Amino acid sequence: MPLLEVRDLHVAYGQIKAVRGVSLTVERGEIVTLVGANGAGKSSLLNAICGLRKIEQGQVLYLDKNITMRPAHELPGLGLIQVPEGRRVFGRMSVLENLELGAYCRKQSGAEQEAALTHVFELFPRLAERRTQVAGTLSGGEQQMLAIGRALMSKPVVLLLDEPSMGLAPQVAEQIYEAIHDIAQRSATILLVEQNAYLAMDLAARAYVLEAGTIVLEGAARELVNDEKVKRAYLG
Repeated sequence: MPLLEVRDLHVAYGQIKAVRGVSLTVERGEIVTLVGANGAGKSSLLNAICGLRKIEQGQVLYLDKNITMRPAHELPGLGLIQVPEGRRVFGRMSVLENLELGAYCRKQSGAEQEAALTHVFELFPRLAERRTQVAGTLSGGEQQMLAIGRALMSKPVVLLLDEPSMGLAPQVAEQIYEAIHDIAQRSATILLVEQNAYLAMDLAARAYVLEAGTIVLEGAARELVNDEKVKRAYLG
């Protein structure tokens, strides 16, 4: 049974069809990536899964339950957590305050919250060093670490990552991806949306290629990375 399943999903912005009949599955413990050019519908799909975008047709199943009509604010409490494109940290709050807010949506004891915080600081030592610093003064890479760390504080079952390498220097992006690999090994199942196909397919077990709102290719990431169509379109 897939942990997360999308069935024939359609999403529109007025007359513009952003997602057209997308179906995909994410099995427990997997890293699955969704790659595609800008405007392919990747973020629209993630937002629809998380209840942030109206679904015109289709279903989203999570833990074998239909969550298509569940309000967005209920899903983090069920363990379905998104790290949005653009990080969106609370810029006027400290690093620690941002992380503490991440734990708000899941019932946790003080000991559980402290253990989650320790995990985040082990994963991102830079955040531990800057725990009292105002989040808006962090670098782009540090803010991405914080956005992921904040999501981890809520103990995700499925973590949805939207363009985690966007705007980052290659070395910083590699650090972020090392952390994502560690997260998948230790705790969460991951659905990764990424424009950098090299990074994504190197990390993921399976991949879906999205074009104009439609899945055009799917399969093992190590095979798709060598597909001529994928190479021409995404790998240069």
